[in-house]
Amino acid sequence: MTFFDEFAQLSKGNITLRLCEQCPGDDELLPFYYYDICDANGNSVGKISIRIGDNVHSYYNGHVGYEVDEAHQGKGYARQACELVLPIARAHGMHRVYLTCGESNAASRKVIEALGAQLLEIAQVPQSCFFWRLNMERYCIYRKEI
Repeated sequence: MTFFDEFAQLSKGNITLRLCEQCPGDDELLPFYYYDICDANGNSVGKISIRIGDNVHSYYNGHVGYEVDEAHQGKGYARQACELVLPIARAHGMHRVYLTCGESNAASRKVIEALGAQLLEIAQVPQSCFFWRLNMERYCIYRKEI
């Protein structure tokens, strides 16, 4: 896969995403871009990744993964960061992404629903998925057309 240089830094509103890693992927992991989420002062407030392509794991693991530091949660950073990375998937020829989270993660569900993603199902992650663990909670599987 070819990574696009124009996505090295992305900005919207009061956040900037600064690229920290590009990974070509392997048999399980999809290629991905990985960013620091920075506030208006340039301070890191979290991380986000966008995985490119599809494989058996992407339905349950999703294409977008994010985390916002506890001190900065509730300020809209996750939603804004997601909005910034979705055009990357589109530039790589993707027309939809899966976004997923644990069933009990109300904050992530709110972010994903605010993006306009549609809940497909709440499912048990199969043991064949690389991130499965014993007693893992069910995952909410959403699809977002891009």
